[in-house]
Amino acid sequence: MRVRNFSLFLGGVILLLAAAFAQNPGPGELPSAPSAVRQQEKAQKAPAVPQQSAPAPQDTTSQTQAPAEPAKPQATPPATPPAEQPPATTRANEGQKPTSSSTSATPSAPEEDNPVTKIIRVVNEVNVVFTVTDKHGRYVKNLKKDDFHVIDDSKPAEEIRSFHSETDLPLQVGLLVDASNSVRDRFKFEQESAIEFLNQTVRPRYDKAFVVGFDGTPEVTQDFTDNTEALSRGVRALRAGGGTAMYDALYFACRDKLLKAPQTGPTRRAIILLSDGDDNQSHVTREESIEMAQRAEVIVYTISTNVTGGKQRGDKVLERIAEATGGRAFFPFQINDVANAFVEIQDELRSQYALSYKPADFRSDGRYHTIEILAQNHKGLRVRSRRGYYAPAR
Repeated sequence: MRVRNFSLFLGGVILLLAAAFAQNPGPGELPSAPSAVRQQEKAQKAPAVPQQSAPAPQDTTSQTQAPAEPAKPQATPPATPPAEQPPATTRANEGQKPTSSSTSATPSAPEEDNPVTKIIRVVNEVNVVFTVTDKHGRYVKNLKKDDFHVIDDSKPAEEIRSFHSETDLPLQVGLLVDASNSVRDRFKFEQESAIEFLNQTVRPRYDKAFVVGFDGTPEVTQDFTDNTEALSRGVRALRAGGGTAMYDALYFACRDKLLKAPQTGPTRRAIILLSDGDDNQSHVTREESIEMAQRAEVIVYTISTNVTGGKQRGDKVLERIAEATGGRAFFPFQINDVANAFVEIQDELRSQYALSYKPADFRSDGRYHTIEILAQNHKGLRVRSRRGYYAPAR
């Protein structure tokens, strides 16, 4: 009886303990009460709030720092912070009484901002390259400064300032080859003669040449180089065909090639022009092309491709261009004479004089002035130079 009563008592105790545990869940269990559900719903909505509030500390920090920076200048009247004050102000005020920043900035600006003063010096000298031959056409190479007299615009030059016998100046040579239909007959032979001339004349690392073929328009088949193989390829790349724009080609070669070519010292500029002289498509005139050659101080040697056996109208044009620039015109009516013309040009380029003089009445007026060089104290000598020059304009 006692055992049974004790069992009933023990069972009751166990039931009471189970009920107590049901009303007080452990810390690892999720709550199921309605208030806990509302808290859980708030917790589920909470990620949206941190996404908005996550950058908030950064914004807050920048907002708190931003006023701090403008707050500094409020105590300092100048708009420019002290750390950005230009050092020129300090240098300008050294040894002077203190002044306000606004007045000290005024004198310092010219010292810091003004460009370097450029001194423009007008050169009142004229440079001329010329050749001297005797009555047999042979070059005379042993003359001195006192053997020459210079006339500028019909007035004796005030002074010959320099004089040299130039037999070894670096060359800048342009080869202009007429590739129009009118020169087809001996075009191949002229190409080979031109190649031989370039091989004999252009010295590596010293002289430079370029090749231009022209019909209706000029075409550079080889630009400036001292490589004779490249120049030969440029000559062989020429193809005959089309009209003739000789004046345009000469103008282009002088203005866009020789006039713009860099020079490190005295240089002789020359053009060898192979053509029949019959221009029918140029935009510039004959005289305009001559003027550009004179401005670029280029000597033009012309070789006629006329095979009729007599001088034609085009030959007279070639003669005019050569004489105006101090060059020579060659008329090789026989095909073999083309090579001889190139040989004579090569010889002349190594047999020239150069002098500079001061005109008696030099003016920077942009006007054309004539030149005449006379060989005095010697009979039968002929001086060949360019006919004139264009004075610089103010």
